[in-house]
Amino acid sequence: MGLGAGIILLAVGAVLTFAVNVSTSGSGIDLHTIGVILMVVGGLGILLSMIFWSSWGGFGGRRDVAVADGAVTRTTTTTPVVTRTTTIDEI
Repeated sequence: MGLGAGIILLAVGAVLTFAVNVSTSGSGIDLHTIGVILMVVGGLGILLSMIFWSSWGGFGGRRDVAVADGAVTRTTTTTPVVTRTTTIDEI
Protein backbone atom coordinates (compact mmCIF):
# COMPACT_ATOMS: atom_id res chain seq x y z
CA MET A 1 0.00 0.00 0.00
CA GLY A 2 1.39 3.36 -0.92
CA LEU A 3 1.00 6.80 0.53
CA GLY A 4 -1.93 7.65 -1.77
CA ALA A 5 -3.88 4.52 -0.88
CA GLY A 6 -3.35 5.19 2.82
CA ILE A 7 -4.67 8.74 2.46
CA ILE A 8 -7.72 7.53 0.52
CA LEU A 9 -8.50 4.86 3.15
CA LEU A 10 -8.10 7.42 5.91
CA ALA A 11 -10.43 9.87 4.15
CA VAL A 12 -13.11 7.25 3.37
CA GLY A 13 -12.94 6.00 6.96
CA ALA A 14 -13.37 9.53 8.30
CA VAL A 15 -16.39 10.11 6.08
CA LEU A 16 -18.00 6.84 7.20
CA THR A 17 -17.25 7.58 10.86
CA PHE A 18 -18.14 11.25 11.15
CA ALA A 19 -20.36 12.25 8.21
CA VAL A 20 -22.73 9.32 7.66
CA ASN A 21 -25.83 9.07 9.85
CA VAL A 22 -27.51 5.78 8.99
CA SER A 23 -29.37 3.46 11.30
CA THR A 24 -28.11 -0.07 10.60
CA SER A 25 -29.23 -1.62 13.90
CA GLY A 26 -31.07 -4.55 12.32
CA SER A 27 -28.57 -5.52 9.62
CA GLY A 28 -25.56 -6.29 11.79
CA ILE A 29 -23.27 -3.90 9.90
CA ASP A 30 -22.07 -0.80 11.73
CA LEU A 31 -20.74 1.78 9.27
CA HIS A 32 -19.06 3.75 12.05
CA THR A 33 -17.00 0.72 13.06
CA ILE A 34 -16.04 0.09 9.43
CA GLY A 35 -14.99 3.73 9.20
CA VAL A 36 -12.77 3.44 12.27
CA ILE A 37 -11.19 0.26 10.87
CA LEU A 38 -10.49 2.00 7.55
CA MET A 39 -8.95 4.97 9.34
CA VAL A 40 -6.65 2.70 11.38
CA VAL A 41 -5.56 0.74 8.29
CA GLY A 42 -5.01 3.97 6.34
CA GLY A 43 -3.00 5.48 9.19
CA LEU A 44 -0.82 2.37 9.42
CA GLY A 45 -0.32 2.42 5.64
CA ILE A 46 0.78 6.06 5.75
CA LEU A 47 3.11 5.37 8.68
CA LEU A 48 4.73 2.36 6.98
CA SER A 49 5.10 4.29 3.72
CA MET A 50 6.95 7.06 5.54
CA ILE A 51 9.18 4.59 7.42
CA PHE A 52 10.24 2.74 4.25
CA TRP A 53 10.32 5.84 2.00
CA SER A 54 14.12 6.00 1.76
CA SER A 55 14.46 2.34 0.79
CA TRP A 56 12.08 2.93 -2.14
CA GLY A 57 14.18 5.75 -3.56
CA GLY A 58 12.55 8.73 -1.89
CA PHE A 59 14.98 11.08 -0.16
CA GLY A 60 17.87 8.62 -0.05
CA GLY A 61 19.61 9.14 -3.36
CA ARG A 62 21.22 11.77 -5.54
CA ARG A 63 21.87 11.67 -9.28
CA ASP A 64 24.46 13.70 -11.13
CA VAL A 65 24.86 13.95 -14.91
CA ALA A 66 28.01 15.29 -16.55
CA VAL A 67 28.74 15.76 -20.25
CA ALA A 68 32.35 16.11 -21.39
CA ASP A 69 33.67 15.70 -24.96
CA GLY A 70 30.50 13.97 -26.13
CA ALA A 71 30.49 11.38 -23.31
CA VAL A 72 27.58 11.35 -20.86
CA THR A 73 28.45 10.27 -17.32
CA ARG A 74 25.68 9.50 -14.83
CA THR A 75 26.51 8.98 -11.16
CA THR A 76 23.99 7.65 -8.62
CA THR A 77 24.77 7.92 -4.91
CA THR A 78 22.55 6.23 -2.29
CA THR A 79 22.44 6.75 1.47
CA PRO A 80 24.99 4.15 2.51
CA VAL A 81 27.61 5.63 0.23
CA VAL A 82 27.45 3.38 -2.80
CA THR A 83 28.37 5.06 -6.06
CA ARG A 84 27.54 3.67 -9.47
CA THR A 85 28.90 5.42 -12.54
CA THR A 86 27.72 4.77 -16.10
CA THR A 87 29.63 6.29 -19.01
CA ILE A 88 28.08 6.37 -22.47
CA ASP A 89 30.47 7.11 -25.32
CA GLU A 90 28.78 8.21 -28.50
CA ILE A 91 30.49 7.33 -31.72
